[in-house]
Amino acid sequence: MNNLKKIGLTALAGSLVAVGAQAGEMSVSGSFNATYSTQSGNTGSVNSTNALQGANPDHGSGLGTDKDFTVSGSGELDNGFTFSGYTLLKDAMALSSSALTMVMGSLGSITMGTGYGGNSTKYDVQTPKAYEEVDDGGATSLSANFVGSYNDNNGIAYTSPAFDLGGISVTADVEYAPEANDTATNDGGASASAAWSSGKSLGLTFSGHGATVGVFGSERETDSTTVGVRDSFDGVYYVNYAYGPVSVGYSKSYLDAGTQSAALAITAEKEVNGATSAGIFEAETVSIAFNVNDNLSVSFAKAEDTYDAQASSTAESTVVTDVTMDMKSIQAAYSMGSMSIKAYRTETNNVDYQSTGGKLTINEIAVGLAF
Repeated sequence: MNNLKKIGLTALAGSLVAVGAQAGEMSVSGSFNATYSTQSGNTGSVNSTNALQGANPDHGSGLGTDKDFTVSGSGELDNGFTFSGYTLLKDAMALSSSALTMVMGSLGSITMGTGYGGNSTKYDVQTPKAYEEVDDGGATSLSANFVGSYNDNNGIAYTSPAFDLGGISVTADVEYAPEANDTATNDGGASASAAWSSGKSLGLTFSGHGATVGVFGSERETDSTTVGVRDSFDGVYYVNYAYGPVSVGYSKSYLDAGTQSAALAITAEKEVNGATSAGIFEAETVSIAFNVNDNLSVSFAKAEDTYDAQASSTAESTVVTDVTMDMKSIQAAYSMGSMSIKAYRTETNNVDYQSTGGKLTINEIAVGLAF
């Protein structure tokens, strides 16, 4: 028996040595951005207050700054696996996001973190751009940016290695959250929600012959017994094609938050997160980008995001006209080593999915320094 114990302990020790970590490396990086922005429109009276956006004057201008501070580390195990992690701090040294990734050679990689976006960030609004996504300069975020966003704070994401399929490179992304309520969980902690249970997502990316196609779907189950609350489902796909310096792209998303209530009128403000707005959101984005040279690029994007009202079972006969919020954005970016100059002009119509929401135009020029 003692010999068997010795053999078992020796085997265990050998296995631990096989996956032991070598000394890793740590690094610090950061960036500083300065912006000048102006906005104008007719969403309401001058210096009007929007119930969803807070104080949001139609006419104004300002100088702003943004500081990012990133601590990252990486290392390698004796079996060849590598790992890397980072923590991003924003202004006032507040935590923005953090993540740890283990790359397991030909087995793919796994990632866990907080606020890093999860697998959905690889698929939502992934059309060519010179500076930012079209809604980053808009009056509010497109519904496409909420697709699958509830899995990143309390889940684990897996990415497969790329494999060849008749000359096309294919990659799969799988994600699971035991409690998909988008609440960060500290070490040793547990998350609880009266409304939501587990969440899961699946994404596929196909690349080859100048084209990239991505398809992503996400679902979360509900624990709620409230009438009209059901499992939520959302998804997105995109198609991009590059030919020389020109890139074109198209993206379409679908978001059903799983909440039903009295359908909102076309003149009412809507929230994409489903807290107060029952309905389905469908967004489409098209864009074209042109690399003038190695330093200068320009782009144009247009997006339409439609709110499709879904009445509760007690008001199924209610007919509410859909309303579409649309955005247009012209962008340019120029880089000089560690310095960049970027600008956009973005127009939003039917702000907050209101037929009477008016128009808001935002102009921005930004100077960035990376170190």
